[in-house]
Amino acid sequence: MKPGTRALGVAESYRSDRDRSTLAGAVVRADGIVDGLAYESCTVGGTDATDAVTSLVADLERPDVQYVLVGAVAPAWYNVLDLSSVHQSTECPVIAVTFEASDGLEDGLREAFDGAALEGRLEAYRRLPDRRAVSVDDETVYVRAVGCEFATARDVVEAFTQSGGRPEPIRVAQLAARAADRYASP
Repeated sequence: MKPGTRALGVAESYRSDRDRSTLAGAVVRADGIVDGLAYESCTVGGTDATDAVTSLVADLERPDVQYVLVGAVAPAWYNVLDLSSVHQSTECPVIAVTFEASDGLEDGLREAFDGAALEGRLEAYRRLPDRRAVSVDDETVYVRAVGCEFATARDVVEAFTQSGGRPEPIRVAQLAARAADRYASP
């Protein structure tokens, strides 16, 4: 991958004492240079995370971003992302990277919600592509991709991971989201 290839990483910082979760976007080049930051928020336990991510991308006005990497498929307490909608709106491949093995979110969704709130989240969750394990720097991450083949998604994750198993755009976005939360909260 060329050193100047850019990806936007999106990550959140969630605080249990707030009803909004901070989303940060970090534009990072494949050579590790941070090239931009943006912020948005979504409702804790809501259904607006997809709109927040697409708004964050639009606000950046960065046509040079070639990939969108998200660090969660259900940020802000099960605010399930529609990766296909993010892909359609951004016209970029969207790659979700998570860092823990799990049996999925359905049990957690069933414990937290019922009725229409549960059904809507289950539908959104079931529309997500399957996650597949990828070994990066002796660590395993789990990848879902929309808008590109899995092999391309794997190559992107590997190219943007400097060390430690976390792609740099997501790592920087996580740092930025946490810093914004600390700044905004006394």
